[in-house]
Amino acid sequence: MRGFLASSIGVTCAAALALPLTLPSSGARAATPAPQSPAGPLAVSVPGSTQSLPLTPLGSDRSPGGEAAEQGLLQREVRPFSLVGVIWDDPDDELNGSVQVRTRASGTSNWSGWQPVETHNHEHAADPDDPERATGRVRGSTAPLWVGDSDGVEIRVRGEAAQARGEHRGATESPVERALPEGLRLELVDPGAEPPPQGSAPEGPRSPALTAEAAASSAVNADLAPLGASVIPALSKEETESDLVEARGGPEDAGKVKPHIGPRPRIITRKGWGADEKIREKNFGYTKTVKAAFVHHSASGNNYRCSQAPSLLRSIYRFHVKSSGWRDIGYNFAVDKCGNIYEGRAGGVAKPVLGAHTLGFNSNTTGVAVLGSFGSTNPPSAAVSAIARLTAWKLGLHGANPSGKTYLRSGGGNKYKKGSNVRLNVISGHRDGFATECPGLRLYKKLGKARSDSARHQGR
Repeated sequence: MRGFLASSIGVTCAAALALPLTLPSSGARAATPAPQSPAGPLAVSVPGSTQSLPLTPLGSDRSPGGEAAEQGLLQREVRPFSLVGVIWDDPDDELNGSVQVRTRASGTSNWSGWQPVETHNHEHAADPDDPERATGRVRGSTAPLWVGDSDGVEIRVRGEAAQARGEHRGATESPVERALPEGLRLELVDPGAEPPPQGSAPEGPRSPALTAEAAASSAVNADLAPLGASVIPALSKEETESDLVEARGGPEDAGKVKPHIGPRPRIITRKGWGADEKIREKNFGYTKTVKAAFVHHSASGNNYRCSQAPSLLRSIYRFHVKSSGWRDIGYNFAVDKCGNIYEGRAGGVAKPVLGAHTLGFNSNTTGVAVLGSFGSTNPPSAAVSAIARLTAWKLGLHGANPSGKTYLRSGGGNKYKKGSNVRLNVISGHRDGFATECPGLRLYKKLGKARSDSARHQGR
C-alpha cells in the first residue's frame, strides 16, 4: 500500500534515514493506549478455551524434602484440545526434569507414543525489571507442544537425578530426585474456530467481525494496510525505498541518500490468524529502536500443516497469555514451515514493539519465531528465506545491517550479567543471548545464510 507510510513521521532531512521509521509517542519502554475503534456494531471475537488440570503424585517415590519425585495424570478423557503445556506457581523456579505426554486423537481410540515437552526454564520471558514481569500473574512454564485435535491425555513429570553428598568424608555420592516446582498444572488449549478466509482488506468499510480491541490492534498498522486487513501486502524494493524516503525526508531528498532496506514482505496480521484481542493487555509497549533480531523456534513440534499454522499461533498466544500470564504473545513475528510471515505481539509491525522473547535482551530488539522444533530436524528453506526477507525489511526500517554486529545492554539473564554491554550479531540466535538450546542447532546453523541473504535484500 504505497503512500500510507508518508504520514508516519515528519522528519525533514536526509540524515534522518538512519532513524527508525516509527517511534512510540511516549519514549522507550512506554505502554501507549491502544487507539479506539470507530463507532459501529461489534461482534464476538474468535473463541478458544483452556483446561487447567492440577498434577498429582505418581507412585510412592519422594524427594528428600517430602515432595513427590514424579507427578502427572493417568489416561483420561477431556474436552477437545490441540496444544499442551505445563505451568507452575513461581516463574523463578526451575523445572529440572523431564515432561512427557501422550494424547488420543479425537473420536478415536488411537493413542500417540510418549512425546517430550521442552522445559525451557525462564528463557522466553519479559526482562526481570520489566513491568510485565511484576504483574503477579506470571507463572513458570514449559514450551507448548502442538498435538493436533485430541480428546484424551496422559502426562508424567519427573525430577532429574542430582548427586547428594554423604554426611561423612569419603562417603559415596548417591543420586536423588530434585523436588519439582509447586503448583504444577497441565494446560490443554483449544485454539477455537478458524478466522474467515484471508484477504487484504475487510469486505466493507466496517467489518462486522472487527471488535473494538481488534480495531485498535489493526489501527497501529494503518500506514501499511486498511483498517481490518487480514494481510499487509508485499511491496517491491523500489516501492519500499520510495515510501521510506517520502516518510522521512520528502521526495526532494530521494537522491541524496539511498536507504538500505529490503522489500516489504507479505505479512499475515493478527486478524488474519484470528487472534482474540480481548485476552491481551489493552495497551501496547514499545522500546526505543530495533538494533537486532533474535531468531527462535517455538519448540512446539513439527507435526502441523501450514494450513494449521493460524490455529497453532492462536494456541501459543493463549498459552502465553492465559497460562503463562504474559501481556500478549511473546514473539514479535512468527514464520511457518511454508515461509508465511505472521504478525506477533500487537503494536504495529513497523514499530519497535517490546516483546518477551529473549530474557535480558528484549529492549531494542525484535523476536522472530519459526514454528517448529529444529534441534535434530533441518528447518525448511522457505522458513530460512522468510527470516531473511523479514529481517531485511524490519532491520532496514531502523538502519541496521543484517550482516553486522551491534552492542546490546543485558537486562539480566543466565549468560550475561545485568548491565553488561554485549557485542552480538545483528541477526542472532536465542542462544547467543541466553544459555539455551533455542533456536535448535539445525536452525542456528542456517543463520549465516539468513544474514547474507538479508543483507543482499537490503542492497548491501
